[in-house]
Amino acid sequence: MPLEALNHAVGRFMRDAPEAEIESGVPGLSVYECRAPTPIDSKLYQPAVCLSLQGAKEISFGAKTKVLSAGCSIIVSHDLPVSSQVTEASPSQPYRALVVELDLSMLRSLYDQVGGDLSETGEGDVIEIARAGPAFVDALSRYFSLIDNQAEATVMAPLIRKELHYRLLVESHGGMLRRLLRLDSRASRIGRAIAHLRANYRQTLAVADLAKAAGMSASTFHAHFREITGTTPLQYQKELRLLEARRLLTESDRSVSATAFEVGYESPTQFSREYSRKFGVTPRDQQQRLEARRA
Repeated sequence: MPLEALNHAVGRFMRDAPEAEIESGVPGLSVYECRAPTPIDSKLYQPAVCLSLQGAKEISFGAKTKVLSAGCSIIVSHDLPVSSQVTEASPSQPYRALVVELDLSMLRSLYDQVGGDLSETGEGDVIEIARAGPAFVDALSRYFSLIDNQAEATVMAPLIRKELHYRLLVESHGGMLRRLLRLDSRASRIGRAIAHLRANYRQTLAVADLAKAAGMSASTFHAHFREITGTTPLQYQKELRLLEARRLLTESDRSVSATAFEVGYESPTQFSREYSRKFGVTPRDQQQRLEARRA
């Protein structure tokens, strides 16, 4: 299915859906549609591939900003805090995209089978964007079409999902993903440190402990962590804490102080200051706005 036909099919699927990212019913596949440009928002990207069908979006991490436009795909290899905004969208021409969560175990299995035949040129970035290859678009189109036939999806979804993962391994912008799957690579070592950070972000962590998890010296680890993620380990930890704090404040009735302690801050004052700097609103003001909307 050509890209334009896939865009129309997704548009029909979203015709009566709310403006948001929704699960398609096919494993790991989500559909996103936005009908107006958005302000900058912060979130945690996890390993995934996203195919932009229409409109455009900007994604920033560290000092880098990348533009995802129609016909391009973005490959995210590591968990990464980012800032993003939809820049091109309207009611008649919404920003529209398909997102597939990546199964790293499946990727590693495929890499073990064919890794020796894959290009090792360049490290790439943790987020890479390029024109999507026709074989990948075709596989994703077939995966999306399973929405209309659940019986067929039961049989075909695991097969096409595996094909999609293989297609990503051979895409021109899959360099960082291929490096991640090599156990001795810098990308893989930083990936282990990120997993340690995510599991222990509430705790006080020393760079030396993270470097040990990565199997590197502290100075080498710090340099490679920044090279891959665009930020420092401690700033990365702060981003995780603040993103989780926002989730807790919007989904629960916790007080600001309780939220601060829950995500690892020892000082609610420092938490409020850093939260305001990150999101442009104090935690208390955000709670009050949410309460006003619910009233």
